[in-house]
Amino acid sequence: MKWICVLVWSAAALAGPAEYRAQFVGGTIPEVFGKSQTHMDFGGSELLVLRGSQYEIRISYRKINTLEYGQNVSRRYAEAILISPVLLLAKSRKHFVTIGYLDDSGQQQALVLRVSKGDIRSVLASLEARTGRRVEYQDSEARKAGR
Repeated sequence: MKWICVLVWSAAALAGPAEYRAQFVGGTIPEVFGKSQTHMDFGGSELLVLRGSQYEIRISYRKINTLEYGQNVSRRYAEAILISPVLLLAKSRKHFVTIGYLDDSGQQQALVLRVSKGDIRSVLASLEARTGRRVEYQDSEARKAGR
């Protein structure tokens, strides 16, 4: 019995979390404010659920028609001035996922989410697996980071 509990716990730990934190950057939904924190819940087999402090968006995986991944790469100028000029050699990368889908009224909608570096691969893999769609990469650097 003890071994069964250990195996079940190990399988759950390897599966990873079904929910990831992200930042809502923009999109076509007026109820959601830019730069608000959201939780992406991949727990359900039929719906992607985005939860914020004042909203909840439910998107059917079957209605998602666009997945795009891109990066914004910039130099760390402020840190270089304040801390050390060596930081000019370092780059800051921000990871963005765009989800396009049809809402319940048949209108095309889009969401742009900023996802943390540690979660981006899991989020992209989850979206591809559940929607059956391939992620479109904005450039070769995004392709390398997303795989």
